[in-house]
Amino acid sequence: MDLRQLNAVLAVVDHGGFSAAARALHTVQSNVSTHVARLEKELGVTLIDRGTGQVTEEGAVVVERARRIQAELDALAADVASVRDEVAGAGRIGLIGTTARWLVPALVETMVQRHPLVRVVVHDATTSALQLQLDSGAIDMAVLSLPVHDPEFVTEPLFDEDRLLIVPPGHTFFGHERIALADLDGQPLLLEPHGRPFRAQLEAMFDERGYELVAKAEVDGTRLMASLAFQGFGAAIVPASAVPVWLGGDWRTIPITGLAGRSVGLATRRQGLLSAPARALRDVLRQVVAERAPHQPGIHPVRDTEAATGNS
Repeated sequence: MDLRQLNAVLAVVDHGGFSAAARALHTVQSNVSTHVARLEKELGVTLIDRGTGQVTEEGAVVVERARRIQAELDALAADVASVRDEVAGAGRIGLIGTTARWLVPALVETMVQRHPLVRVVVHDATTSALQLQLDSGAIDMAVLSLPVHDPEFVTEPLFDEDRLLIVPPGHTFFGHERIALADLDGQPLLLEPHGRPFRAQLEAMFDERGYELVAKAEVDGTRLMASLAFQGFGAAIVPASAVPVWLGGDWRTIPITGLAGRSVGLATRRQGLLSAPARALRDVLRQVVAERAPHQPGIHPVRDTEAATGNS
């Protein structure tokens, strides 16, 4: 087993076939096929189904490990280079979309100023998708909704943010300055799918009080849910960062008395050692949040973001 074989398998999976993998690796298809075949022979399994071009169940296991190995090799090279020169290499971070909207511009700008040789790679995804990317090694860290119930991750809180109700014109609550949770009893809402943390939290609160939680539609993605509310498709409960200060429209936001906010934090792999570029990115992230979060409506930074916990 060698790195060329692992890289060949990754290239086939990432580029959708042996020919495309060969082009990406700047070689010929026969070389890629040979590397994959030798690895399959050593492991005694088929990694790529030649009929469909799809990765097999055993191949998926190899691909996951290979990505982690590649990430560690990249980190090793970056750490060695950083000992002699400036911090250089890639820092890969994933963020939930609503937070990325206000945080990424300041984060990238500050990184350019302080660590110009670090290439910042940003992934925008939901919390559940970011956990999968972090676990696979596709990203070094993730800014996502807490709590995260996975012992393989270390998390630290970054900030809390209020939750607001977005209502379109003509809605029952459009003229209200504030509502109570009881007012939402039986009201159709745009909601996250079952199993999402905030949906579960709402269901528990409604069940405890004997209220009825009614889904007008289920939407997996806070930004999409907010966009639908902005366009008048229904009312939605969203975190404050889902409502950009520059966005105009006839809709309005209403605070909800008695509804807990959202906690957002930073997650890293427990077993992984962050590379020098990733550590630089993490440190700048903490500072940018501390400086910029107080100026974002409805967002309240956690003062001590240095104290990390194994499972929030």
